[in-house]
Amino acid sequence: MIYITQLIYLHPGEEASFDAFEAVAIPLIARYNGTLLFRIRPAFIEGDAPPPHEVHLVSFPTEADFEAFGKDPERKAVLHLKERSVERIVLIKGNAL
Repeated sequence: MIYITQLIYLHPGEEASFDAFEAVAIPLIARYNGTLLFRIRPAFIEGDAPPPHEVHLVSFPTEADFEAFGKDPERKAVLHLKERSVERIVLIKGNAL
């Protein structure tokens, strides 16, 4: 089992584009044996860096499942929305201990 955590930072004013991308991409996770464990919009408590727009934690049984999700044709068809809306993503991969 692998776990993918994403800290997602958006360009200002591009929330609708990002939401449109996610409306297609998030339901596809299950097609590749993945589970969306949580998707949150954090309340920032402390720190000097700006908070991300969203934090996602997703699990996949294998790296191959995760890679197949990334190559999904439906996801690729709306990838332009993600590219337009996302300033940057910090992606953290982990394994269950």
